[in-house]
Amino acid sequence: MTGPDTAGRISLMAAGELRDALDAHRRGDTAAAVYGLMSIDPDSWHAIETRLAALGGTLAELLNPETTT
Repeated sequence: MTGPDTAGRISLMAAGELRDALDAHRRGDTAAAVYGLMSIDPDSWHAIETRLAALGGTLAELLNPETTT
């Protein structure tokens, strides 16, 4: 089976933590970015990684676009 449910669900809390972590990273606040990422539950992490992989990317590439080819 394919589709959005295959990857699992991203909790609303995890979506907010990811958004806040990305915003903190853009501001250069590494501590806040790490805190936000570490607050994401394992099931949501799996869903986030699966969705990024489906788009051909990783979280590292999202955080550091200069490193992609």
